[in-house]
Amino acid sequence: MSSTVGDFLLQRLGEWGVRRVYGYPGDGINGIVGAFGRQEQIEFIQPRHEEMAAFMATAHAKFTGETGVCLATSGPGAIHLLNGLYDAKMDHQPVVAIIGQQARMAMGGDYQQEVDLLSLFKDVAHEYVHVANDPAQVRHLVDRAMRIAKEQRTVTCIIFPNDVQDLPAVPKPPREHGSLHTGIGALSASMQPSVDALQHAAGILNAGGKVAILAGAGALHATDELIAVADLLGAGIAKALLGKAAVPDDLPYVTGAIGLLGTKPSHDMMNGCDTLLMVGSSFPYAEYLPKEGQARGVQIDIDARRTSLRYPMELNLVGDAKATLAALIPLLHRKTDRSWQQLIQENVQRWWRVLEARAMNEADPLNPQRVFWELSSRLPDSAILTIDSGSSANWYARDVRLRRGMMASLSGGLATMGPAVPYAIAAKFAWPERPVIALAGDGAMQMNGINGLITVARLWRQWADPRLVVMVLNNGDLNLVSWEQRGTGGDPRYAPSQGLPDFPYAAYGELLGLKGIRVSHPNDVGPAWDEALRCDRPCVLEMVTDPNVPPLPPDVSLKQARAYFSALLKGDPDSIAIIKATIKETWDSWFPPKP
Repeated sequence: MSSTVGDFLLQRLGEWGVRRVYGYPGDGINGIVGAFGRQEQIEFIQPRHEEMAAFMATAHAKFTGETGVCLATSGPGAIHLLNGLYDAKMDHQPVVAIIGQQARMAMGGDYQQEVDLLSLFKDVAHEYVHVANDPAQVRHLVDRAMRIAKEQRTVTCIIFPNDVQDLPAVPKPPREHGSLHTGIGALSASMQPSVDALQHAAGILNAGGKVAILAGAGALHATDELIAVADLLGAGIAKALLGKAAVPDDLPYVTGAIGLLGTKPSHDMMNGCDTLLMVGSSFPYAEYLPKEGQARGVQIDIDARRTSLRYPMELNLVGDAKATLAALIPLLHRKTDRSWQQLIQENVQRWWRVLEARAMNEADPLNPQRVFWELSSRLPDSAILTIDSGSSANWYARDVRLRRGMMASLSGGLATMGPAVPYAIAAKFAWPERPVIALAGDGAMQMNGINGLITVARLWRQWADPRLVVMVLNNGDLNLVSWEQRGTGGDPRYAPSQGLPDFPYAAYGELLGLKGIRVSHPNDVGPAWDEALRCDRPCVLEMVTDPNVPPLPPDVSLKQARAYFSALLKGDPDSIAIIKATIKETWDSWFPPKP
């Protein structure tokens, strides 16, 4: 049988190193799906929805550094990919989307499922989106989509009309005017700035007396270099949420997360520093960075377009974080005055005592902070964590201590709900020998996670280590939205909007053949984590938590306080419980237990 365009597409993807495609079938891609059955090089992973396929491709890129690939049919299938693809775009992850289209002769005829996909995908895949109208195009379309996605760390897209997919393949275009002959040759680029620029940066950092480092996702592979710089400069290291795994949380000068979900030590360090070194981060909230003019700034980023975007830096170094820091380290002077770093360490020690006290406060029935606090000491070595948007991200940011060798991610730039479970599935396929833990709220579970469990139940036996724990905060509330309404809008919780229907998450897991554990007593939280992490199959761990425990910002502004109490005075149905919980949280901040 002669090779078709669909066959050649998969062959070429395989030559680029693709071993797995996340997709959902449909008649708009029959020619491509049929080709999967004629080869064994690339695995086809079927989720329950195209959005999950895009999330999985994004997670594959995040956890492997490779380019993720997702596949969907024409019209509705392609549309469903968009949210997951925007997640990849906004977190700068290389993902190639392959989508079907109606037959070429039908285009322009208002045909069934005919959507202007070029226009629709022009934003999310703005670096490269094209239609394969001729088999001779396919080689260069695949090569360019893969290369641009990887080099630009972005989303690209190839659209295949369904009649093109079954045409005879053209692996080698004719050598004639108008043809292209692309290749897969390795890409080599300079990844560090000039010596003069490095010396300039070193001069700024060496002159600083109170240096603060902010590490983001672009520094995840630069752990040793970040630690070395902090040691030389007597600095502290704060972390943007996507960069939480860049350095271990057990280092005494690591202040943790920054921003509304951040820590008091990070907040104090940013307000007290005289020099800011930002590495691989595009943290968006300028109000949590030093005041303009307070600190001299040096930024390291691989993308010049992201520099001096959040703070007016004195010097911007365009290059890879690891390579640039490694070249910078020999130029830095070890500071003899360690008082700044000592102050940071004292603040960090105090903060961990605050968090422990808060986690142990009584709640009705479970304190969500305790769920995350108890997890930290039980995290297996080499664990991978996936976190959903919402209050689960709040508690993860503060209460979970990541150690060296662990990986973790969530939807950062887009902050969409729904990726924790599909991220976790992709993590298990990328690293089948590692334990994976998904941390989600009940809103995200009802949006995507429940359907994701069906995929888990179907596929988990393929994994060398079967441990995948899906922890659900069951509080019956779109909790982060409720707190945002109170703290930002000054409005009380509106139950028709934020209330969620009850659902038996653990029992549903059991129904699927997984392990299900439901916890409603605080003394059972730790033992439940122990049981879940030693299961011989994936586990749904349902934690019945109190929605009225407030995720207080590191420093409450007068504007936030006014909005907060305005919401309570307007008749928030949970005002009494909220006031009690807030008093406990505030007391622990003022009077943490002594070491």
